[in-house]
Formats: sequence, structure tokens, C-alpha cells
Amino acid sequence: MPWSLSIGRLFGSEIRIHITFLILLVWVGVAAYGAGGAVAAVDSVGFVLAIFACVVAHELGHALAARRYGIATPDITLLPIGGMARLEKMPERPVQEIIVALAGPAVNVVIAGVLMLIAGVGFDAQTLASLENSGAGFLVRLASLNIFLVVFNLIPAFPMDGGRVLRALLALKYPRADATRYAARAGQALAFALGFLGLMSGNVLLVFIAVFVYMAAAGESYQVGMEDASRSVCVRDVMITEFETLATNATLTTAADALLRTTQHEFPIVDGAGQLRGILTRKGMMRALARSGRDTPAIEAMDTEIPLVRGHIALSQATRLMQEAGKPAIGVVDGDNRLVGYVTPENLGEFMMLAQTGALAKRTPRQTEPGPF
Repeated sequence: MPWSLSIGRLFGSEIRIHITFLILLVWVGVAAYGAGGAVAAVDSVGFVLAIFACVVAHELGHALAARRYGIATPDITLLPIGGMARLEKMPERPVQEIIVALAGPAVNVVIAGVLMLIAGVGFDAQTLASLENSGAGFLVRLASLNIFLVVFNLIPAFPMDGGRVLRALLALKYPRADATRYAARAGQALAFALGFLGLMSGNVLLVFIAVFVYMAAAGESYQVGMEDASRSVCVRDVMITEFETLATNATLTTAADALLRTTQHEFPIVDGAGQLRGILTRKGMMRALARSGRDTPAIEAMDTEIPLVRGHIALSQATRLMQEAGKPAIGVVDGDNRLVGYVTPENLGEFMMLAQTGALAKRTPRQTEPGPF
């Protein structure tokens, strides 16, 4: 995730801190220092760090459960509103998804139980109420917050863990894309409710959480819808086939002229044999123009190591390759590795819009009959 810093690795996952989380720490420390001095500042910052240690443990619970099904978790990012474990994919079997989704809250239940045992308190209304009591003991407040995390995460609406459980249960009866859409709508309804409460009470944080929940629910629905639609078509059915390329000796002057002359936002750079050397994006072009001028070779500003696929594979496989590589496009090549087309995120977005309108005929990927490309 952009604007995040790596602080180490745990169980094969990179732990990252978003810059906004560091800003939150500074804000909490300064506010507490102004209200109660250095002791209060240390206590407040320590409590926030303890909270996010519990959040990391929560996300590791998801990661370790996913590993059981062969799914890796490349990284976990700490944000001001919680954590985000980026799984390579979610299990498509409903039972497996339920187990992965519940593994996170289960970790918080264990943490809360251990903290209560150490603090010598019980699970009752008074303990839960101590979350708002700044005079309560450190362990009691932390235990109460873990209980809150469990309750909040089990709300049956995306992107909370409860929403994933709801999606998995719906997937037992409905197609996965439809189940995701229903769970996402529940998440968006929750976002509207949180946003309304935040506006009425003047709670800016609640409004911020509502915006995050709404966008995350919409994003999940779009992603799963894309995966579902892309399974039924081949790359050759979606790829861009009419485009201009740049030679390996082209300069940014040539690229700039092509940018003005065409509607392309990216230009494949190919060698004399027609093989792809890289992709020059509009952003990369502008950055290089500002840095080193129009006579700069285009190959110095291009994205390299672009994934290459054959046109007969399923679009879902190609999309996954592009996402994992973090590249602006994937190249489509023929049997001689000559470039015959490419696919971009914008291209995929247009495909998704057509798929949602039902304008695309269903096709079956012809992986056993690759043909010329």
C-alpha cells in the first residue's frame, strides 16, 4: 500500500505501518501531554500501540488460517482505523472462508480472556463499560477493547469479518458474485447508518469509518464481480489489438508526439523482432520529461518485467498475474513471443461495465486449444 513503511516480518508476512498511523500516534501523544503531562502522554501512546499489537495479532489469525489452505499473506498494514491483511486470494469454498474470517476475532477473544485472567476481572457489563473509563486499569481497558473488536468485526456486513461469514453462508445458496453483492449492500447500508450517526453527533472519526466501510464494500463487490466475469472469457477476447508501439531507440520526443496523436495512455516498446521490452506509461513519460528532458531514451522511463501471456488463457489468470506483479499492463504474445496485444486496468474496467450490462456473450476459455496465440 502506498505511503506505508515496513517494520519487519512475522510468519512470512511483511508488517507495514501507514504514515497516517504515525500521525495518529503523534496527535494522541500531543493531546495527552497537553491534558496530563508526560505520564499521560506515555500512557496514551502505549495504549494505542497495545491496541494495534492486538490488531496485528487479529490479522495474523486470518493469515495463519489462510495458510492452512495454501493462501499466502504478503503483507499486513496498520491503519488509523485498524489493520488490513492482504491475502493473495480468499478461499472460494464457503466453509474455508468462514474459518479464515472467524480466525481473526477468535484471536481477540483469546487475548481478552488472558488479559481478564491476569487482571482478575470477569466478563460483565461493568467491565465492558470500563472502556470509556480513563481511570480503569491498563489491562482492563485493553481487554474491553478486544471485546469491542470482536463485536464490531462480527457485524454481518462487508468489509467486516462478519460480512465475509455472511457472504460464505449466502454462497451456499447463491453464486459467489451474487452472494458478494448482497453482503456488500449490507456493508453499504451500515456505512450510511454510521455516517448518519457521525454527522448527527459531530463524530468525525465515525464519518471517516463510514466512508472506509462504504468504499471497501464497493471495492470487494467489484473485485469479485470482475473475477466471476473474467473466468468466462479468454484474454484474446478482451485485449487491445489496435495500438502504436515505440522502437527501442525512440526518445521521449517521439513518445510525446504519439501521446498527442493517439488516445493511448501507455506505449509498448518493442525490439526489431516484435518482442516486448517494456511499457512506457503517460505518468512515467511525464516524470522523465520533467527530470531529464525530451531527448531522453524512452527505454529509460519504461516499466520493465511486464508479464507475458498467451491469448487463449482465461482473463482471470492474466488479471491475477498483473495484480501480483504490480505492473500497468500485461502483454499478449504469439507462439514466437511477438506482441499481439495487451490488457490494462482501464481496459478491464470497460470490460466489467459491459459485463454488468449483460452485453457480453458467455464464452468458455479454450485453454486446451491455444491456436496461433
